[in-house]
Amino acid sequence: MFVGATLLISSSAVAATEEALPEETISQESAVKPTTTVETLTLQALPEVTSLTQSVLASDLPLVADASDASTGYTVKLSNSTTSNSTTSNSTTSNSTISNSTIGNSASDSVTSYGDEETAEDDLMGPVTGVSQLSGQTVEDDSMEQVTNVSQLRDISPGDWAYEALRSLVERYGCIAGYPNATFRGNRALTRYEFAAGLNSCLNQIERLLGGVTGDFITREDLESLQRLIQEFETELATLGARVDNLEGRVAFLEDHQFSTTTKLKGEVIFALADAFGGDADDVQTVFHNRTRLNFLTSFTGKDMLQTRLQAGDAPTLITGAGGELAGTQEGRFTYDGPSGNDVIIDILRYKFPLGDKVTVQLLANRALHHYYVDTVNPFFEGRAGGSNAITRFAERNPIYRIGPFGAGAALAIKPIKDVRIDLGYISNTASNPQEGQGLFNGNFSAIAQLVYGSDFKVGFTYIRGYEDNTDGRPRLILGGTGTALANLNPAALGNATNLGTVDFASAKVESNSFGVETSLRLTPNIVLNGWAGYTDAELIGLGDAEIWNFAAGIAFPDLGKKGNLAGIFGGAAPTLRGLDLDDGNSNFDNDFAYQVSAFYKYKVNNNISVTPGVVWLLNPNQSSDNDDVVIGTLRTTFTF
Repeated sequence: MFVGATLLISSSAVAATEEALPEETISQESAVKPTTTVETLTLQALPEVTSLTQSVLASDLPLVADASDASTGYTVKLSNSTTSNSTTSNSTTSNSTISNSTIGNSASDSVTSYGDEETAEDDLMGPVTGVSQLSGQTVEDDSMEQVTNVSQLRDISPGDWAYEALRSLVERYGCIAGYPNATFRGNRALTRYEFAAGLNSCLNQIERLLGGVTGDFITREDLESLQRLIQEFETELATLGARVDNLEGRVAFLEDHQFSTTTKLKGEVIFALADAFGGDADDVQTVFHNRTRLNFLTSFTGKDMLQTRLQAGDAPTLITGAGGELAGTQEGRFTYDGPSGNDVIIDILRYKFPLGDKVTVQLLANRALHHYYVDTVNPFFEGRAGGSNAITRFAERNPIYRIGPFGAGAALAIKPIKDVRIDLGYISNTASNPQEGQGLFNGNFSAIAQLVYGSDFKVGFTYIRGYEDNTDGRPRLILGGTGTALANLNPAALGNATNLGTVDFASAKVESNSFGVETSLRLTPNIVLNGWAGYTDAELIGLGDAEIWNFAAGIAFPDLGKKGNLAGIFGGAAPTLRGLDLDDGNSNFDNDFAYQVSAFYKYKVNNNISVTPGVVWLLNPNQSSDNDDVVIGTLRTTFTF
């Protein structure tokens, strides 16, 4: 695989074989060449030589240099009887320059030789030491600057001699295909193996050219550059073939054992310990939760995606059933809680595809919520109810994104210009019901319109319109498992807070208009600030109006400790019913903001396992300062595959 080049040249003054040293690059533009006749041009293994010598003949004879290096197997003889101002290896001389040395204007009558001198094996471009006087001139130490060996470089960057040499070969002989004009483009650094792959392609191309064209087609300078490149990248060229063979074997194995030609499987399993303390939460027992999600991601065109997600778990909410002062509250819920009995369900079924360059369409068949497809502007906390980011539902996103029932619908994501995104979406949980007053457009629904602008500093403006007409006694306003019982318009809680009966609220239909502002600021790659404020105006038709507020802020520290780790602190007011204006009746309830603070640290054990300890502190639970604070602790382990 190691290839060299031998160029045989005869001139009127000297007939000799010239083989270029790796460190000698002759400028084609500046050199005045003696008249030569090309006799042979072949690729062959280079002979091994044992010493490096140079002879300077009498002034009436041509200047002849003969050099060899046993470590490389390269030999060079340079005949320069008529050259004035020939340049080699970035040095300037009057007659001839070799290995960055400065030589006098004329050679003396005596012969000066380099005896028993060697270049360093790991630095072929280093200076040759122990040089005696040449033509009465002393080699200047500061003129022999050492050039960094390419073999010591981690990457090959634009401006390196090797990069430019290969670029020249590529452009001259078209030995790398892939670009429309067969050029070697781009000003990015290459790894040494990427570079070796390009060099190997050029070797094969030039070998083909040598077998089919005249010798005039391949220049001597190109062969010298090629020799030098081969020598510098000998190791990479030798391992390139083995790497290709290994890669082909792995590809063949994957083709034989792949799950599907169009579908990828991604899974997540969560194990978690949790407990709660304080007030009525003291009765809560330590629990062990689990949840499994299997995502089947299918693409038919390479740009679209069909997602089918199966879910099973046993993770009941921790304090919702504690009773007493915590009755009905949705505060402190974990991102993963909800499923029970480990029953398998189709949790998500959706299809998205591009519509031109600026629009993406999503069709959602079941259990859809707005945060599945919009930018919630809460990086490093938003985890789509997964087990890798925030530990609580409240810290994941502005709760207004979860207003509305799980259902089917459609969404558009529009990116008209850079850093601007517009989201439009509509979902309904009565979409499949053909009865009067139901269906896709006549039953329960939630519609969103959102504008997001920015990159490192990002701001979003959100509007959500919702309608809920279920009469089964469930909470009238669904805030996605966050907030107090009153904020979710829980009929039992509202009945206790007013002189109206629970039955009245249980049968009330609700229209809501929600507004949100979300922001995120990336201060550094490892510090991110997020925050939001949300307001909901809900009309309990025939009963009155309710005002629900929430706000929060957080700070995230990605890669804290090592890459892949994540620390976060998040706090604010969970959805709280601040006002209730009844058409006929009186209300009497506490409206203290229900504060919630959470902190977590995700430690990445490896690429597939992370462990996250976390703590949640609830102040004024169920929006009453008379209630005892509650502290929740958890230890979450997440497996991804």
